[in-house]
Amino acid sequence: MTVWQLTIDANDPRLLARFWAQALGYRPVPPEAPRTTWHAHYRARLGDDAAFEDRLFDPAGLGPPLWFQEVPERKAGKNRLHLDLSPTGRDDALPLEARIGIVEARVAELVGLGAGVASRARGDDPEDPFYYVVMHDPEGNEFCVS
Repeated sequence: MTVWQLTIDANDPRLLARFWAQALGYRPVPPEAPRTTWHAHYRARLGDDAAFEDRLFDPAGLGPPLWFQEVPERKAGKNRLHLDLSPTGRDDALPLEARIGIVEARVAELVGLGAGVASRARGDDPEDPFYYVVMHDPEGNEFCVS
């Protein structure tokens, strides 16, 4: 089995770590459980520090860790990889209008944290209705909320 983390280039790793911690509910400290070699490695790297300033971990220990790697250059062009946040839980049993309300509430929270809205898309096909909002984090990285 291969373990992995998502590394995101950043001009200000602390800023992005704070934003994404709130956006994802992640924490700057590796969880105690499940006990994995990956989490043990990062707990050891913490040493006497209380938390990382540039790394985030799923508190349940199930999602991949995030590392905000400092780079000198600014973001250029569209991301080739982005995160999709789904506050609706991808629950197709919810009517589209209810899903839109949940998405828009989350979008408003994220804008309050420093994100920006790029565009909105809606499809009303009864067989496959969809709604999502393309956003930018504080450094301009694209992500979607659906």
